[in-house]
Amino acid sequence: MSTDTPEEQDTQAEPGPQSVTGPRINKGLVIVNTGKGKGKTTAAMGVVVRAWGRGMKVIMLQFIKHSTANFGEQRAAKKMGIEMRAMGDGFTWRSKDLDQSADLARAHWEDCKSVIASGEYDVIVLDEFTYPMHYGWIDTEEVIEVLKARPEMQHVIITGRNAPEALVEFADLVTEMQVVKHPYQEGIKAQPGIEF
Repeated sequence: MSTDTPEEQDTQAEPGPQSVTGPRINKGLVIVNTGKGKGKTTAAMGVVVRAWGRGMKVIMLQFIKHSTANFGEQRAAKKMGIEMRAMGDGFTWRSKDLDQSADLARAHWEDCKSVIASGEYDVIVLDEFTYPMHYGWIDTEEVIEVLKARPEMQHVIITGRNAPEALVEFADLVTEMQVVKHPYQEGIKAQPGIEF
């Protein structure tokens, strides 16, 4: 909250993203939520719920979370009838078999390509998908070609740290989450309903 007195405050509001003038352009967007801060998947889930509320067909495809994951987002999606597919083997950086993790990611990408090409979904989230690209398991240029060929009004959200520069350049909207303060720094463990 500002501590400026009313006289010190700038009364001219800066135009926001909704201040665009001219004709509305309807376009399926590629959105990337990246960075070291918390909130990448959480932000994507917010869009999923918003789109679902608008009657749009949505799906979340999770690359790192284990296929048996039962976190808060899986529980909520099930109750709401939102399709969510997890096909990872847990936290990749703790994996005992990175070759298996890479194979799972490549197999899941094949599934994702079919989902994208089908045109059945309005909003598709590729959760924690930057990791397989960052590790070199999935070719970023191939991903971009698949995104270019997707249905015109289909929105795709990609989350995860270390988004490849080529993906950042291609995307329509990129948000980098930054850590300012985190409870982990005080030794506070992940909290149900907040982190999982």
